[in-house]
Amino acid sequence: MVDAPGTSPRARPSVVTLSSWLLILVAAIQVLNLIVTLSVIGKIRDVLKDAYAGTSAESAGDVAYAFTIGTSILSLLLAAGLVVLALLNNRGKNASRITTWVVGGILFCCTGGSLLNGVSGGMMGGGNTSGDLPSGQEIQRRLEDALPSWFAPVSTLLGIVALLSLLGALILLALPKSNEFFRKRKAGWEPPVPGGAYPAYPSTPGQSADPGYPSATGQSGDPAYPAYPSTPDQPPTTPPPAGPTGQPGERRDPEPPSGN
Repeated sequence: MVDAPGTSPRARPSVVTLSSWLLILVAAIQVLNLIVTLSVIGKIRDVLKDAYAGTSAESAGDVAYAFTIGTSILSLLLAAGLVVLALLNNRGKNASRITTWVVGGILFCCTGGSLLNGVSGGMMGGGNTSGDLPSGQEIQRRLEDALPSWFAPVSTLLGIVALLSLLGALILLALPKSNEFFRKRKAGWEPPVPGGAYPAYPSTPGQSADPGYPSATGQSGDPAYPAYPSTPDQPPTTPPPAGPTGQPGERRDPEPPSGN
């Protein structure tokens, strides 16, 4: 599960990592068991053909061969699916965890049933059958004689390891630490990092996003202060009043007093 925006990445707990490795181990066992089964499938078909020759179930060998091929392909697909689920679980995908429980539960039941069937002597381990069909004990004896001696112990060991690994992977995904890792977190507010850039605030329509401070130089983009006239060193002198001719600055001599 991808963290929501504004949340710090989560550290994957060790139980989830271990669960994923166990799923990958189960997938590897599925492939190995497939190789072991395909190596003896020809002998199993020959034994069944000889045992059921001349009976009403003469095609039992071909049916068993086709059934084994089909289950082998299914096992290969399950192995690939387990690897994909393991990778998705490491990323915190809760949907993949639920899928792992569903697929793992089905595979656990199938593997456990196969082990019980093998330990108990197989489906044909009963007594004599009616009609012209051979008994289950006869079929089991012929298979044991034809198959290699290592086939039954190796198959049983691989089944037990796969069963325990799968069970451990499913349990680890249900632990409290795994629940906390797969739980979706809500985005929360985080204080700005010192030295980082602060977010830009939206500007109102008709106004620039960064009006700036006014400068006295009147450069482009900044409103300039009004220019004031410079003050001279000396205050300006007031011009003398105009003379009779109307010219400013003309000197006028005083008239002498009359003799009367």
